[in-house]
Amino acid sequence: MSKTTRATQALAKAGIAFTVHSYDYDPDAERVGLQAAEALGEDPSRVFKTLMAEVDGKPVCCIVPSDREVSMKKLAAAFNGKSASMMKPADAERLTGYHVGGISPFGQRKTVPTAIEEAALAEGLVFINGGQRGLQLRLTPKDAQAALRAIAAPLIA
Repeated sequence: MSKTTRATQALAKAGIAFTVHSYDYDPDAERVGLQAAEALGEDPSRVFKTLMAEVDGKPVCCIVPSDREVSMKKLAAAFNGKSASMMKPADAERLTGYHVGGISPFGQRKTVPTAIEEAALAEGLVFINGGQRGLQLRLTPKDAQAALRAIAAPLIA
């Protein structure tokens, strides 16, 4: 597995400190984020999943703890929209340039508005997908927010 991805290149270019952590990705896992947390020996509240969605028909990215579900109502509100829905996997892959299970918010093909769960900012370090299945990046949530120019908002149900 390559430890250099568009995500790691984007963070390095931005001067953001991070460490790379790989694990055995299980494509049959019921919840990929929880499987990543278990494989890394980390609390699921510190291992974040990257979700691609649409608010009022426009693409957005949201980052939430792997053990929680995103609230579509809160997601729409975060972007001053009326409604939100999950993006179809094929559309998410085409837009980001990453495969489902390996979608990173960093280094996506097309930059889209991004929101991070506000509770993440209370953590010292978090894990966020590094751009391929089985690869996580550990960094401060404030650095992640800055690199993505993300808004912090309540996103979880």
